[in-house]
Amino acid sequence: MEVSRRFQDRTEAGEFLAEELRERGFDADLVLAIPRGGLPLGRAVADELDAPLDVVVAKKIGAPGNPEYAIGAVASDGSVWRNEEAILGTRSDEEYFQQQRERKAAEARQKAERYRGGRSEPNLAEKTVVVVDDGVATGSTARACLAKLRDSDADRVVLAVPVGPPSSIAELEEGTDEVVCLEKPGSFMGVGQFYRNFSQVSDEEAMAYMET
Repeated sequence: MEVSRRFQDRTEAGEFLAEELRERGFDADLVLAIPRGGLPLGRAVADELDAPLDVVVAKKIGAPGNPEYAIGAVASDGSVWRNEEAILGTRSDEEYFQQQRERKAAEARQKAERYRGGRSEPNLAEKTVVVVDDGVATGSTARACLAKLRDSDADRVVLAVPVGPPSSIAELEEGTDEVVCLEKPGSFMGVGQFYRNFSQVSDEEAMAYMET
């Protein structure tokens, strides 16, 4: 399959994304990266827009017996996105979903606290916030992160990603003020196909971007 654009790595994708945001005249008060893969891009965007960098964390809720298949996702504060079609298709009952929601929300809180290293969660009141990730497929974790930010006092929330399928991007546009996406290919197998180097980012590497 012909790929319209391939990024060398997440840092290069972040630089392209930052350039696009700058050309569109974005003036962000805060950049929130979705760990772990979103941190290299978030660093590039935050540097270009001269904004502080922090994180917004969500965890996928997997189906019973198939944890990789998302039936939803939950953010660190418990804000949740439910994939009702997947819930019905996997016959996941409400008790299972709520148990997983509580467990995964606790994991997300712990991760956010670890990444911040004891710093408090940033105040979003009346701010323009740019949320960055390395791409979206179904967008489950991004949806939960956006649900969390919808409940905040942020003035404007923008999701910025280098790549995602048109259907997912259209659905994400319904949950935020704006989505900036560099590539929306009709044929989409996965985010990794749009990177030459899509090696996993460790927690240590990701946290280092917050210290730069």
